Amino acid sequence: MNKEGKYIYCIIALSEPRAFGRIGIGNRGDELYTICSDNIGAVVSNSPIIKYLVSRENMLAHEKAIEEVMKEHTVLPVRFGTIAEDEEKVIKILGKEHHRFKDLLDKIEGKKELGLKAIFKEDVIYKNILEKHEDIRALKEKIAKLPAEKTYYRRMEIGKMVEAALQKEKEIHKKVILSTLSPLAVEVKTNDSYYELMIINTAFLVAKHNEVPFDQKVQELDRKHSDKIKFKYVGTIPPFNFVNLIINTEEEY
Repeated sequence: MNKEGKYIYCIIALSEPRAFGRIGIGNRGDELYTICSDNIGAVVSNSPIIKYLVSRENMLAHEKAIEEVMKEHTVLPVRFGTIAEDEEKVIKILGKEHHRFKDLLDKIEGKKELGLKAIFKEDVIYKNILEKHEDIRALKEKIAKLPAEKTYYRRMEIGKMVEAALQKEKEIHKKVILSTLSPLAVEVKTNDSYYELMIINTAFLVAKHNEVPFDQKVQELDRKHSDKIKFKYVGTIPPFNFVNLIINTEEEY
């Protein structure tokens, strides 16, 4: 049987112990609660000391717990799968890392992470590219009536030309989107685009007083470009892109 430890979800500013419900990782109904030291709290639940699989179910449980805490507190998300051996170890971590945690909480206080993905509508963008690039259109028309086996290399050439044109369109629109939204953000994190039609996959750390203007700018972009771009806007999520605390629980504290 595995030894029991304390799974750490996030760090918050708190001086008194409190609970957040039986939503701990692992489907055991473990209570989410705080261990506090010097006005800093670690949100934990009981958990076997195991290496959790990076599965959808486990990741969602980790994120859901942090989101629940975030309803009332500024949170510093801790890396998935962080488990301390006992409550005493958690208190030692809070003591040694107090200044780091306090500085990060001050940095994140009063701010929200907002996520935006912008993706070209496939049928529209390729049609636009053909309309815009006469050389591509002419070459495509030239080989349209020829047998497929005789046009292999020409089709490869067209594919590369379309790919280059698509990349150029992405860069143009990416610049427009970022120049519109970045001035309203404290920090911007651009993540990898995992889909060829994706223009941006970006997180913005936005101060609360700028949240409404930011929302308005996103809506403005959507109205202006909705004919060929689909925007996926996610508001108020834990600041995973700006804080992902790594705590080495095996280190001596």
